[in-house]
Amino acid sequence: MKETIVRAQGLTKQVSTPDHELVIVKDATFEVRGGEAVAILGASGSGKSTLLGLLAGLDVPTAGQVWIDGTDLFALNEDGRAHLRGRMVGFVFQSFQLLPALTALENVMLPLELTGRKDAAAGAKDVLGRVGLGERLGHYPRQLSGGEQQRVAIARAIAKRPTVLLCDEPTGALDVATGVHVLEAIVTANNKLGTTTLLITHNADIARIGDRVVRFADGHIRSMEENEQRIAPAELTW
Repeated sequence: MKETIVRAQGLTKQVSTPDHELVIVKDATFEVRGGEAVAILGASGSGKSTLLGLLAGLDVPTAGQVWIDGTDLFALNEDGRAHLRGRMVGFVFQSFQLLPALTALENVMLPLELTGRKDAAAGAKDVLGRVGLGERLGHYPRQLSGGEQQRVAIARAIAKRPTVLLCDEPTGALDVATGVHVLEAIVTANNKLGTTTLLITHNADIARIGDRVVRFADGHIRSMEENEQRIAPAELTW
C-alpha cells in the first residue's frame, strides 16, 4: 500500500448570506494515495470546486484539516501555503489561463524559471513533447486550438513534476474528441510521472478513468468507490 499524499479530515466550508448560513462543503473526510488518480464526481453547484480549492489551500475552511504529503496545510500561513503549492501542486482548470503574449514554450518555461531552473527551456520542450505539442513550441495561444491550449496548460502544470495534480473540469470547454486528447495527457502524467491526481468532473463516464470515484452531492461525500474497471480515455463514449 502506497503512502497517503492527500488527506482531508472533517473539511467544512460555510459562508454567511443575508438570509442564512450556507454550507458548501460539509465534513469531507478521505485520503488519496501516492500515484493514485481519483475522480471527484458531482453535479454543477454541488461544491466540488470549493472542495478542490480547500485541498489546495486556495481557500480556508470553516473547520477541518488538510495534509499534503504529511504537511498540515492550515498550520501554515498564506505565504507558507503558497510556497508549498509552488513546490508540490500543479493545477489544470477549465479555462486555460495561458499568457497570450507568450508562446507555448514560454508559457511552460515560466514556472520553471520562477523556481530558478537553469534548464527551463529544455524541460519545457520535453514536457510539451510528452503532451504531443513538440511541433507547436513557437505558437501563441491564439494560434492554437482549444485542445492544444489545454495541453499547454497541462504541460505547464506538470513541468515542475508536482507531487499532486489538481484538475477542475479540464474538458468542460472542449468537444469530445479534443477532450479525449486532454485526458490522455493527464493520464500519462499520472501513469508515467507518478503524479497523484484529483480530477473534478460532472461526467460519470469521465470519472471512469480514475482508480477511485468520490461521489459528491450537496456538499457531502456520498460514497467512495474503487473503480474495478478503469478505462483509457480513448474508450470513453460520452
